[in-house]
Amino acid sequence: MDTMRKPNALAAGFYLLTNLATGIFWFTLAVVLTVVGFATAIVWVGLPLLWLAMNVVRGGATMERAWVRTALRTEIPRPYRDRTDGTLWQRWKAQFADPATWRDYGYLLLLLPVGVLEFSSVIAMWSVAAAFVAVPFWIGSAPFAIVVGDFWTIDSFSTAWPISLIGLALIPVAMMGTQALGLLHGRFARAMLGPTRADALAVEAERLQSSRARGVEAAEAERRRIERDLHDGAQQRLVAVAMGLGRAKSKMDSDPAGAAELIAEAHADAKLAIKELRDLARGIYPSVLGDRGLDAALSALAARLPIEVDLQVDVDPRPPTAVESAAYFTVGEALTNITKHSNGTRATVRVKRVETGVLVEVTDNGQGGAELRPGGGLAGLADRAATIDGVVVVVSPVGGPTVIRAELPCAW
Repeated sequence: MDTMRKPNALAAGFYLLTNLATGIFWFTLAVVLTVVGFATAIVWVGLPLLWLAMNVVRGGATMERAWVRTALRTEIPRPYRDRTDGTLWQRWKAQFADPATWRDYGYLLLLLPVGVLEFSSVIAMWSVAAAFVAVPFWIGSAPFAIVVGDFWTIDSFSTAWPISLIGLALIPVAMMGTQALGLLHGRFARAMLGPTRADALAVEAERLQSSRARGVEAAEAERRRIERDLHDGAQQRLVAVAMGLGRAKSKMDSDPAGAAELIAEAHADAKLAIKELRDLARGIYPSVLGDRGLDAALSALAARLPIEVDLQVDVDPRPPTAVESAAYFTVGEALTNITKHSNGTRATVRVKRVETGVLVEVTDNGQGGAELRPGGGLAGLADRAATIDGVVVVVSPVGGPTVIRAELPCAW
């Protein structure tokens, strides 16, 4: 989302005219507190004053961010480092060492000279336009006339009205100039009061590191689940098949009927093992998903459920395999939760292609109360989505309805 929009001329003009008074206030307060704090720091009295000055400056900067967002339509993210734990002295040092604190100081100190320039510019633009418009209304009573060359003498309303037209034409120019000044001030405020590019890159790197860590943990949990399912299911069946065939082999000559019965049991166990392996493979990556895409895979999934599912899928062009897989398992886990826990009877599934990727939304008419608990199924979906920089949001008030929304980017 773009964080800057063209400001409204009236709101920008009001901001630029009042910014001079704001600049004087913050300049005076910041300078007085800082100077007195440093001057008395030698007797330790100044340290609380410096701490107060930093918090006053931060408070002023926070107010400016809100004011700039409202008047100039410029969103400025909070740039400060996370608050550290520890003693009061350690927190004070961390705040003192935060570069954003000193950018706040710089902005509030520069607000005074910048405010003078902006105030003067706005007054000059609108004064010229207003003066031109007003000429016909006072020139008739003026003790002088305005002579333009040898062809135009302005001394009455009838001879001055073209000047008024020029003034009216200057009003849109003044409005555009005011908007341009507001836009420039918004950029200046965002550069001083917002996070730097290095801060943004550090936040992005931390987010990606966390995302990858969650992805690795999700993959490890999936591996453990597959191992457990193999050990408890298909592996036990195959061991039973091997043991049954071994016993049948030993009885083949002495007890053909008993051997045939053991072979029949082994055959039944082998079919069950095949079914369990097929179900396990479907849980890893359904073949229909790879062959025919999300629409067919989700339709097959919905057909197996005991509740009514209203399914709408529109993902052309086909997204990458990782995105398809994440979307499929998001819907699958959500529908499973509905049938097991929500007491819902109907679900609505919307999967559509958006500008940045694929949007998945599952809504039910159940009792609500679902949440992302550590180690739970929904948390596992969030971890799976995080591997491709996706986000899963759960909105589930008590009493319902529950909405599970996943945004899965197609480029990462």
